[in-house]
Amino acid sequence: MSTLWRHLIFLTLCAVLPLAARAGDVVVSAAASMTQALRDIAPLFETAHPGARLRLNFGASGALLTQIARGAPADVFLSADAETMDQAQSRGLVLREQRRDVASNALVVIVPAASNRVPQALAELAGAGYERIAIGLPASVPVGRYTQGVLEAANLWGAIEPKMIGANNVRQALDYVARAEVDAGFVYATDAAILPDKVRVAFTVPTAQPIRYPVAVLVGAPNPQEAARFVDFLFTPAAQAVLARHGFGRP
Repeated sequence: MSTLWRHLIFLTLCAVLPLAARAGDVVVSAAASMTQALRDIAPLFETAHPGARLRLNFGASGALLTQIARGAPADVFLSADAETMDQAQSRGLVLREQRRDVASNALVVIVPAASNRVPQALAELAGAGYERIAIGLPASVPVGRYTQGVLEAANLWGAIEPKMIGANNVRQALDYVARAEVDAGFVYATDAAILPDKVRVAFTVPTAQPIRYPVAVLVGAPNPQEAARFVDFLFTPAAQAVLARHGFGRP
């Protein structure tokens, strides 16, 4: 065999082998609030399914939906609210029968740990002592939509919206409060628990609709079989134990 042919075969193998290594990949686009929990679940799933590998993509649920709708490769979508998954369903990106709620959460108001002001009610946030309040952007961030909903129901949105420091996802809202760049913020209870030394939970905010996390395999999933196995795995005792350890409730 000539040197040229050996070189061509070598180049062909170099091109094919990376594709083979990615054959078991499952790309999961998930709400930012699921970051720690899914990172802990990933090795459990990979151990239970040799050859499979999770690739985790986190962000605001609305932004993830936009990526998926524009053709970004993904196998599984896990949203922080029903509304965003409803949109995915209406666009034909997921099928109704593939959709399940995997966890629940709660909305809380937090303040910097060193703050000498700790509000006890939503109305206090409209006062002069709170000039900057971190809120997820309602157009794309579910926690922002939940926040706007409760403030509108309390007739406080008009007073608090001008103070809003918009966050691109719930973790950014958490960071604003942790760095004391704002006076208060709205996040999920699970996010507040990540930085107990930097933020303090003032109170829990009841929401009109339960905060649930729907998950589904995407219609255009590159690896649908392995994706379905991962979704099923999320409901196993091992995965549910991880979710509970991170503060998530049952759906």
